Amino acid sequence: MTTLEDIAIVTYDIDPGALATLLPPWIEPDVLTLADGRRRALISAVSFRDVDFRFRLVPFVRLGMHQVNYRAYVRTGGERAVWFLGSTLTSRSVGIPRRLWSMPWHRVDATLEATWDGTTCRSWRSTVTGSWGGMDVEVTGTTEAMGRLDGMADERETAMLLTHPLIGYYRRLDGHVAGYRVWHEPMRPTRGHAVRARFDVLEGPGLVTPGQVPHSVLLERRSEFIVYLPPTRLDGPLDG
Repeated sequence: MTTLEDIAIVTYDIDPGALATLLPPWIEPDVLTLADGRRRALISAVSFRDVDFRFRLVPFVRLGMHQVNYRAYVRTGGERAVWFLGSTLTSRSVGIPRRLWSMPWHRVDATLEATWDGTTCRSWRSTVTGSWGGMDVEVTGTTEAMGRLDGMADERETAMLLTHPLIGYYRRLDGHVAGYRVWHEPMRPTRGHAVRARFDVLEGPGLVTPGQVPHSVLLERRSEFIVYLPPTRLDGPLDG
């Protein structure tokens, strides 16, 4: 379980074929048709502050850190899910999930500054430095609710795709695939605009071009998450 604060979801539209090369054969990109007629997949950098990350088996251990999850939106077994490219964390505890569950988590140094007026974000900026996962992002917020975003039928589909995925898959450091579930109350983000946004994880393999304008930016002040660990090693969709 963990409390997330100062959440920013910066999403890009990308070539579905490029994403497909990163996925196991039983997972496929969730392809959307944008307003301009292009068929595109979506990928996000989800940045936040972990206030009190804690493990169910050792609830007295509470960790605070900055974290960035890089996730693409996919389908498998008839369900929508996300595919994690990896995560960066500022805590030395990153070694625990790497050793126990072979998770592609990487330790970095990071800064995060956010200014809020109630539930409205006025400004949000963060930098990450490290051998994996460097980024430099500045965002201005608005009072505009998320609503329907480009490529989705309505607000509900937008929320289910971008803010409420409950199943995640990743390629373990040993090459096998694993998956796990999360749970949280529906989020109520507002829209933002990127002043600048650079992500080494997305630009390095050519998924996103330098200077590419994000598909969307969403901002949320706080959310409670339950993460069901340990992950399960898989050869197909997560059951149950």
